[in-house]
Amino acid sequence: MAIIAEISIEADEFLLGQIIAEYPGLSVEIERVVPAAKRVMPYIWGYGSDLQSFEIAMSESPNVRSITALDEYDDRALYKIEWEDPAEQLITGIAQTDATILEAHSDEEWLFRIRFEEHAGLARFNQYCTEHDIAYRLNRVSSLADIDANGDDYGLTEAQYEAVSLAVERGYFKVPREVEYEELADELGVSVQAFSERVRRGVDKVLQAVFLRPDSRNS
Repeated sequence: MAIIAEISIEADEFLLGQIIAEYPGLSVEIERVVPAAKRVMPYIWGYGSDLQSFEIAMSESPNVRSITALDEYDDRALYKIEWEDPAEQLITGIAQTDATILEAHSDEEWLFRIRFEEHAGLARFNQYCTEHDIAYRLNRVSSLADIDANGDDYGLTEAQYEAVSLAVERGYFKVPREVEYEELADELGVSVQAFSERVRRGVDKVLQAVFLRPDSRNS
C-alpha cells in the first residue's frame, strides 16, 4: 500500500539545504526528482531577489555538474540541477528508494512530503539516512486511503493550515482587507516571507483540490 510521509529536516543536513541557507532572501521548492544515467537531477523553483548570485554559486560549486534556468519570471525561476554523483545524498536516497517527492520547500526548516510505494520503502529510506548520518523528523505517515477518507484537509501541512486559517479568521481575504501579513506573521512568530509562502502554498492546494476534482463541475 502506498503511503505519504511528511518529514522535517534542517538545512545543514543536506547539500542543497546548505547552499540555500547562504541566501536568506531566497526560498526554494523542489519540483520533482528524476534519476537519469545514475545521476539525480532535481527541478527546483527559486524565489527571491538574489537569483543571479545563487546561479553563480551553484555553477561554481564542485558538487554541481550543471544548472540550467528553464523558465524565468521577475523574482522566480525554474532550474534543472544535475549533481555530481553522489553529492546530494538526501535527494539520491529518495530516488534510490523509488519514492516521489510530492512537496519540498524551504522555510525556517525544510519540509518534505514523500510518497513511497509501500512501508518497506520508508524503512529503506530511514536506513539510508542512518547510514549517511542524515537526521530528520518524521511528522506524519498517511496511506492514500486515509487521505481520501479525510480529504477535507486538502493535504495542507500543519504550518500551512495554521497560516491559512489565521488569515481567514483575521479577515486577510476580506474586501477591504482587515489585517496585513506583518501582523499575522508576528502572531505566529515567523518571518513575513515564511508566512506568505505558507498561505500561498496552502491556498493553492485548496484551490486545486476544489477546482481540479473530476466531479468539481458537477457538484
